[in-house]
Amino acid sequence: MTSKVRDRSPHAVQDLPSRRWKGEKILRMLALPARDKPWRVLEVGTGSGGIAHYLGTQSAVPCVVTSVDVVDVRGIREGYAFQRIDGTRLPFEDGAFDLVITNHVIEHVGDLAAQRTHLAECRRVLAPSGCGYFAMPNRWMLVEPHFKLPFLSWLPRTLADAYVRWAGKGTHYDCRPLSLPRTEEELRRAGFAFTQHTGDALRMTFVLEDPRAPLYRFVLAPIPDVAWRLLRRIFPTLIYTLRPADSSAASSASPDVPHVGNAG
Repeated sequence: MTSKVRDRSPHAVQDLPSRRWKGEKILRMLALPARDKPWRVLEVGTGSGGIAHYLGTQSAVPCVVTSVDVVDVRGIREGYAFQRIDGTRLPFEDGAFDLVITNHVIEHVGDLAAQRTHLAECRRVLAPSGCGYFAMPNRWMLVEPHFKLPFLSWLPRTLADAYVRWAGKGTHYDCRPLSLPRTEEELRRAGFAFTQHTGDALRMTFVLEDPRAPLYRFVLAPIPDVAWRLLRRIFPTLIYTLRPADSSAASSASPDVPHVGNAG
């Protein structure tokens, strides 16, 4: 989401069933209560449109959903409003939304200045009593998820570009994932309080998609939360729930949430 959008691939996930599960996971993780008026939701980075569609059409927690992106690669267009934007600035008033979602977007917006603008804009349009969902790949993941190359995100920019070309995956590496310490530093800088979700998020994925999988039942489900906290710096995906720092009890000192129960 920079002025050089033409140089950046959207890397949109077009697997719509997985987007539905992602939308349901976001709702469960945020634990949004039903209320008299719908939740005003902004998704930054529409991609296929699957998450926005799910949130806008599910009935458990009524939502009015707006979704924005710098490109239009939607596979599903119903259930939400879409607006194409340029760059990282958001064309909405301060505090216009009760929930802001930025799911695997920040690594695509550009350099650190653009990433800071992205976070600042998400904070600006979030209502004082609102909440957010933020996810991105950890820079220190073993296999980069967009290019499927081991250790790609570990490399300096020049070497990463050469690696992508050598592997026949493109002309350059167009993503900029952050480490956990830098991610949390930038969230604080933007004015967010946050809770990291490590094992909780992974277990919830299995609860929704494949609760009887042996990997989940016999390996992941029994692992205590304290073990996930110890691994949080190297977890391949960084997932946070957010609130405005001046109006929330959430804290970076609480890096996980209670255990998601075994669903089978």
